Amino acid sequence: MPSPAPRDSLKGTVERVTFHDEESGYAVLKVTVSKRMEPFTVTGRVAAVQPGEGIEATGEWVNNPQYGRQFKAADIHTSEPDSVVGIERYLGSGLIDGIGPAYAKRLVKKFGKEVFDIIDHASARLEEVDGIGTKRRKEIKAAWEKQKRVREIMVFLHAHGLGTGRAVRIYQAYGDDSVRLIEENPYRLAEDIYGIGFKTADKMAQSMGIQPDAESRIRAGILHQLKAAADDGHCCLPVIVLVEQAIALLQSPQARVEAVLAKMTGCCDLIKEAVEGEPVVFSPSLHYAETQVAARLRDLASRPADHPDIDIDRAVDWAEKRSKITFATSQKVAIAEALRNRVLVITGGPGVGKTTIVNAILQILAAKDVRILLAAPTGRAAKRMTETTGRDALTIHRLLEYQPQQGFSRKRGSPLKGDFFVLDETSMVDVRLMHSYLDALPPEAHLLLVGDVDQLPSVGPGNVLGDIIASGTIPVVRLTEIFRQAKESHIITAAHAVNEGHLPPIDRSAGTDSDFFFTECKEPEQVIKTIVRLVRDRIPAKFGLDPIRDVQVLSPMNRSQLGTTNLNAILQAALNPPSELKYEVERFGQKFRMGDKVIQMRNNYDKEVFNGDIGRIAEIETEPVRVVIRFDDGRRAVYEPGELDEVRLAYAITIHKSQGSEFPAVIIPVSSQHYVMLQRNLLYTGLTRGKKLVVLIGDQRALSLAVSNHTLKKRWSGLLARMRSAPDR
Repeated sequence: MPSPAPRDSLKGTVERVTFHDEESGYAVLKVTVSKRMEPFTVTGRVAAVQPGEGIEATGEWVNNPQYGRQFKAADIHTSEPDSVVGIERYLGSGLIDGIGPAYAKRLVKKFGKEVFDIIDHASARLEEVDGIGTKRRKEIKAAWEKQKRVREIMVFLHAHGLGTGRAVRIYQAYGDDSVRLIEENPYRLAEDIYGIGFKTADKMAQSMGIQPDAESRIRAGILHQLKAAADDGHCCLPVIVLVEQAIALLQSPQARVEAVLAKMTGCCDLIKEAVEGEPVVFSPSLHYAETQVAARLRDLASRPADHPDIDIDRAVDWAEKRSKITFATSQKVAIAEALRNRVLVITGGPGVGKTTIVNAILQILAAKDVRILLAAPTGRAAKRMTETTGRDALTIHRLLEYQPQQGFSRKRGSPLKGDFFVLDETSMVDVRLMHSYLDALPPEAHLLLVGDVDQLPSVGPGNVLGDIIASGTIPVVRLTEIFRQAKESHIITAAHAVNEGHLPPIDRSAGTDSDFFFTECKEPEQVIKTIVRLVRDRIPAKFGLDPIRDVQVLSPMNRSQLGTTNLNAILQAALNPPSELKYEVERFGQKFRMGDKVIQMRNNYDKEVFNGDIGRIAEIETEPVRVVIRFDDGRRAVYEPGELDEVRLAYAITIHKSQGSEFPAVIIPVSSQHYVMLQRNLLYTGLTRGKKLVVLIGDQRALSLAVSNHTLKKRWSGLLARMRSAPDR
């Protein structure tokens, strides 16, 4: 057996971090070994590294054809800097909040090599430095402690072969106990930390010696499959499906998986019951949410309205005269039903008069001093509701007074104060959020649910609006008549045509007053060029719209040449190219620049931003690095680099993510590349997002396929059965 090749070694100081990928650990460093030598390049993997740190590496010298002589390291170890110059560079690198190059120079001048010990053990002395008061001193101390703990996590993750990019998020979740908690149960990472999946946690667990058939591993795999199912819209999974998926994930014997699952359902870690004759498994939280939603809705439906005395016919006539609108018969019926029933659903597509009906109902009830509270699931939907009703509308989270760490303040025992509650865009509301909303209503509440059941169901688990309507246990008014003014919009007529299974009317000679266009482009490259030209040049010039703020590209999916990921990179380059005047941050495979349009990808209750919120990057701070995003409703949120995995560029977003929003102009690529996603309700939802202009670009065969495909993906849920069954006792 040949002996291993001898390795060279070096010891020096990191002058500059040219590149460092936190996921893989790969780094390109400029290192000096003495004052008399020019810095040279060292490449290799390291958990964390900052300018000024000491470095010891073993490896070999190589000649890179492009970059010349480099040291290719097999092992890299870093240490705190021990020279005054290194310490100053380290402190001024932006690593510690409150210390930039200027304060680093002052600190080192005052305390010399003792500065680290001063921060650790005598931080009050920092106030001896000009410009550092009590507040800044405390900030520096807290940031110093945090960076030490985060670095410890990064080294720990790196030692087990994992990327370190989510170390900050782990520290935010577990604090100083992070390493201990991960060592006790590495699978908790997949449950608790956004962006870490089961396979990553499993890799760590195996490196720590956890056996493939360990009960903790099987449990984690089963929980992962249920969580993945919830992310895909399911509230539960059939036992047979869950077992099959767990076997495929874990590569474990069926008997072992079934035994662990039986133990989990036996001790109520999971809940097993029959839905429509099929044995299924729920997480306790989703099972509880379903049962409570069904019970509360059935309770409301069992009791008539008890508003102050209202002569319904006279009230409808009064509202008609007040609004100067002649109501259609269907609208009068809807208004009357809302006044007679304690709970009612109003559903229908665009242009059928839902807003007119809601406004009439609110006018009548307000005249009787009924206390009214309006809500919608997203900020954009709430803002639109405020504009159309002239009354304040809040997001569900704001209405229920969500508090980080504590959850919703408004709930059973501390309900909302009101009489009549309106929830708009109900198709977007998943079963968990619906449970929280219903739980916060007072016992004598009246409820109006408004939404378009033909749109895509909620991103979260369940098909709440669809199941409520299908149950037949809640009064429903379904509006179908398109009113004259709405018929003048080609967008609305196209949307209704698609919803009825017909190709939208395409007038290729449409005049300048048209608001709906189809552009035939068969090749993806041609589609992309057309999209860029429309967004950047033609639509702004013709319609006076801002290309970033007002024009939204909607794609059926993230992947593929015409998916959001590729389109965002192309549109960013076209609409917000790099320049020396724009700061840029690169994290998690994305580049973020000042002015970029971005979308929040998950609920972040601490920042009070939610899945689907859209905003612009208003500021990129450099000492330390932070990204400030201003969202469309004026809120500002600050992100550390390690938190940017929950933000994506939003020049192009998926149609799913666009739910509850309206945009002045919408562009939708329709291509055979999106074959698996070409469905009628997807296209219909996309069309109804545009207010002034909708442009479809692509292949008419793909458009025909989408219109004809009315196959609805089954969502496993027990809500429909619970709504139809006798109420729980």
